[in-house]
Amino acid sequence: MNHLWQSLLTDGNTQWVLLSTLLLGVASGVLGSFALLRKQSLIGDAVAHAALPGICFAFMFIGEKNFFVLLIGAAATGLLAAYTIQLITNTTRIKEDTAICLVLSVFFGLGIVLLTKVAQMPTGNQSGLDDFIFGQAASLVGKDVQLMGLTAAGLIVITTLLFKEFKVSTFDPQFARGIGLPVGFLNFLFVSLLVITVVIGIQAVGVILMAAMLITPAISARYWTDSLRTMVVISGFIGGVSGAAGTLISTLGKGLSTGPFIVLTATVIFIFSLLFSPKRGLISIILRRKRNDDRLAIRFVLKKVYALRRETISEEFLFLETNTSKYRFNRVLNYLRKNAYISEKNGDISITEWGSMKAEQFRFIDEMVELKEMYPSELGSLDIDWIEEQEDSLTKDQLKKLQLKMSEIHKQNPFLKIKVRRGQGYEL
Repeated sequence: MNHLWQSLLTDGNTQWVLLSTLLLGVASGVLGSFALLRKQSLIGDAVAHAALPGICFAFMFIGEKNFFVLLIGAAATGLLAAYTIQLITNTTRIKEDTAICLVLSVFFGLGIVLLTKVAQMPTGNQSGLDDFIFGQAASLVGKDVQLMGLTAAGLIVITTLLFKEFKVSTFDPQFARGIGLPVGFLNFLFVSLLVITVVIGIQAVGVILMAAMLITPAISARYWTDSLRTMVVISGFIGGVSGAAGTLISTLGKGLSTGPFIVLTATVIFIFSLLFSPKRGLISIILRRKRNDDRLAIRFVLKKVYALRRETISEEFLFLETNTSKYRFNRVLNYLRKNAYISEKNGDISITEWGSMKAEQFRFIDEMVELKEMYPSELGSLDIDWIEEQEDSLTKDQLKKLQLKMSEIHKQNPFLKIKVRRGQGYEL
C-alpha cells in the first residue's frame, strides 16, 4: 500500500497514465451507453480488432513507432470496418451480427499477417506493436498520454453538447427526422466517436479487451436506472473508476498489465450491479418473487379458511389443499396467527371476524379483476389496487367513492350495472 501511494504521489508517469485511463474509462462509459441502447455494442469489438492492420500499415509506412501516426492508421481501418458493417447490413440480406463477425475476423486476420510481416523488418522486433493486442499502458510516454487524455476529454465534451440529439436519434429516429435533425449525419458522427474511443484505448487496454470497456460500464449502469441521463453519468463514473482502479492495481507489481486489471475491475462492478441493484438485481428479483409467492399463499389460505368456515379444518388438511412447501405454509400460518386473521383450538383452525373481513376484501378484488378482464374497455380505467392495501374492510367514504365510480361506468355503459355491497362483493 505504501508503494502504491508513493507511486501515485511521486511518479509522474503513473500520474499521467492514471489520468489518461480515467478519462478513457469515462469516455468509454458515456459512448458505450448510447452504443448499448442502439444495439451497436459489438461494433466496438469489430473496430478494436480492425484497428490492428491500420497500426501495422502505419508502422510499415513510417518505419518507427510514432503514437500519433499509429492512431491515424488505426482510425482509418477502424472507420473502414464500421462503415463496411453498415454497408453490408444495408445492402444485403446479411444481418448485423453476421456482418460484425465477418468484418472482425477478416480485419483481425489481416492484422496478424501484417504483424508477422512487421516482425521480419529490421526494426520490427523493437516496434512494440504486440502491446496493442493486450495493451500496455506502462509503455506510454508523456506525449502519448497527453494525446489520449485530450482526445478522451474532447469525446466527453462533444457527447455532452449533442446529448439531446443523440438521445432523440437513438430512441426515435423517425421523430428525429420529422423535427429536422440530420439523423444520417448523427449516426455517422456517433460511429466516428465510437471508433476514436476504441482507437485511443487500444494501447492501454488492447484490441481484444477494448470492447469490454464499452459494454461493461454501460450494462452495469443500466441495472441501476431507467433514465438515459442518469445511465450515462453512472456509466461514465463506473468507467472512470475502473480505469483508475485498474491502473493503480497494476502498479503493485512488476510486469502487471493495466488493461486486464481495468476490465476485471469493471467486471467486478458489473457482478455487484447484477446481484444488488434495487430493481433488476438478481437478489432483488428473488426477494420480490418470494414476497409475491408469500402474498399469494396468504390470500389463498385465508380465502380457503373463509370458504370452509362452517367446517372443521385441520392444519394437515389445509396444508394439502394449499399445494405449497411446508416451510412456506408454516410461515403463512404464523403470519395469519400474528395478525389475528385465524385462531387455532385443539388443532382445528377457524377464521376470526377480522380475518373474515380481510378474506371478503380478497374475494372482492378477485371478482373485480375477473370483471375487468370480461369488460376491458368499460372497466379498464377502474383502479382497484388501493383496495388490497387496506388493512380493514372498506370504510363508508371508500365505499362511496367506489360506488360513485361504478355509477359513472353505468352512465357510460347502461347495459353494465354493478352494485357494490357492504360485504365487498358485486352484483351484475
